[in-house]
Amino acid sequence: MELLVNGLSWALLMGGCFFIITGGVGLLRLPDIYTRMHASGVTDTLGAGMFLCGLMVQGGLSMVTVKLLLILVFILFTSPTATYALANALHGGDIKPVGRDGRFSETIDKRGESSKP
Repeated sequence: MELLVNGLSWALLMGGCFFIITGGVGLLRLPDIYTRMHASGVTDTLGAGMFLCGLMVQGGLSMVTVKLLLILVFILFTSPTATYALANALHGGDIKPVGRDGRFSETIDKRGESSKP
């Protein structure tokens, strides 16, 4: 039984590490703030979530597991909310997304008309 618990814990920890590293590379490589926010959201929710679940499996039924669960719930509520608030503020400040070619993408202004900046 202990081997199964250790295997599951290590699988969750390694999966969390993979998503954290992938999100870190995304923060460095992606072209604009909107796509970087997506990479940080993956790191916050999926990477940290899997990592905390791995620690909970390793901790067993104890007060440590309860504390880790509370941290996980806090992260799952605050991270998407903060990312949405930041994206909404950027959009309201007329920060435009960058396309694949490095130029600003075609956007639709507030009147619904297509425009190219």
